[in-house]
Amino acid sequence: MSQITAGTTLHSSTTARTAPVSLVGPIAWMRTNLFANWWSTAITLALGYLFIRLAVSFVDWAFINAIWSVPVSPQGVANTEACREAKGVGACWAVITEKHRFILFGTYPYDEHWRPMLVCVLFVGLYIVSAMRRFWRWELALIWAAVLTVIGILMWGGVFGLSYVPQERWGGLPITLILATFGLAFAFPLAILVALGRRSSLPAIKALCVLYVELIRGVPLISLLFMASVMFPLFLPEGMNIDKLLRAQIAIILFAGAYLAEVVRAGLQALPKGQYEAADALGLSYWKKTGLIILPQALRLVIPPLVNTFIGFFKDTSLVLIIGIFDLLTAGKTAIIEPSWQGFGVEVYITLGLIYFMFCYAMSKYSAGLETELNKGRRR
Repeated sequence: MSQITAGTTLHSSTTARTAPVSLVGPIAWMRTNLFANWWSTAITLALGYLFIRLAVSFVDWAFINAIWSVPVSPQGVANTEACREAKGVGACWAVITEKHRFILFGTYPYDEHWRPMLVCVLFVGLYIVSAMRRFWRWELALIWAAVLTVIGILMWGGVFGLSYVPQERWGGLPITLILATFGLAFAFPLAILVALGRRSSLPAIKALCVLYVELIRGVPLISLLFMASVMFPLFLPEGMNIDKLLRAQIAIILFAGAYLAEVVRAGLQALPKGQYEAADALGLSYWKKTGLIILPQALRLVIPPLVNTFIGFFKDTSLVLIIGIFDLLTAGKTAIIEPSWQGFGVEVYITLGLIYFMFCYAMSKYSAGLETELNKGRRR
């Protein structure tokens, strides 16, 4: 006992030494990766000089020499002479100042813009609530149903004193969020069913799922949208018509479902066979075994490709412009059709790119955090 006490005392008296600055920290990392030898140093200095020149030029163009507003006549015609006299030295952000409501909400009635703006806020709030694991309960489905109902009432109106706005007047960011949210929300459960069907032992179900996946993946999304917009109405009975936005939404759901199904199937196949055997040994039914044991592990394995597919389809919603749906990108392109604003597309596309980047980057960062949190038990 005395020996242990003596050993413990000796160990606690030893103070840990910090590693030298030349081996750890940012300075050590720069010496190893940026200035390891003469050619590495030369490349670092050259790229640093180029980056600084580009950054200074961009700051001059985007902020210092930029024009933020231009006079507008009582008839609504903008005088953009100041922007044109700048000759590209400074950005003309006045196009965003004057056209931001049109870019965001399209041809929605001007006095009712608070409704699509509130819809965008509701969508973002729904994403935030859904991202929190504390809300991952069955009540979340009720929240989604309630919020989506409110969104439909706000966009269409016609009740509670709201004026009716036909779907043809919808546009801008709400259309992009509607297509992406509904598309992925319905495509994901469809993808799970198809992935399970492809691994089914029943030949008819397996063949049907394989046919669906191969058929949908065999054509581009533009073809599906074109068929949904032009070809599909030809097969409907006379006098029957389905909304164009709904047809485009169904096409996006089918297309996203096929791609997501293959990602989910990859997760199912990557799961060790022992997990299936252990689940069978518990004597659970097929759906309990799949829902409680197999799927949670399989989906955790494929979080990166799932989010990669989500991000891709969020951006692919801009393809609906070919069938005349006024999404965010189409609204931005239309905003610079006016003669007074022609030639200032760069500012508009930068703004649109920033909007897309915010949503896609948020998805990417959230997936990275979720993957890290769910894989804590597997980390060594």
